[in-house]
Amino acid sequence: MIRTLLIAAAVAFGTACSAIAAEPIVGNWKTASGATAEIAPCGGAYCVTLKTGKHAGKRIGNLTGTDGSYSGELTDPENDKTYSGSGAVNGNSLKMKGCVLKVLCKSQTWTRL
Repeated sequence: MIRTLLIAAAVAFGTACSAIAAEPIVGNWKTASGATAEIAPCGGAYCVTLKTGKHAGKRIGNLTGTDGSYSGELTDPENDKTYSGSGAVNGNSLKMKGCVLKVLCKSQTWTRL
């Protein structure tokens, strides 16, 4: 009985891990500036951290969502200003968008590495 419970728990854990890893936004992305950004699960969201470039190690975003559509906050690493943001994955492209007052927006397209 204990063995059956342990096997069931292992299968459930493996399925949960696969669901997290299968989320399209998770991975390494080449930004518009040429730096590498890593998007990884953190807490109940996805954290965006620069891995290379002038601002390596800096966390620049926090997004929630599923199935290729995400929203949250994005920070411009040049001036440390934070904006409402969104991300949309389409194949190996990630369109990131940051807005002030939902009217003034700037978009970038990142490429999966």
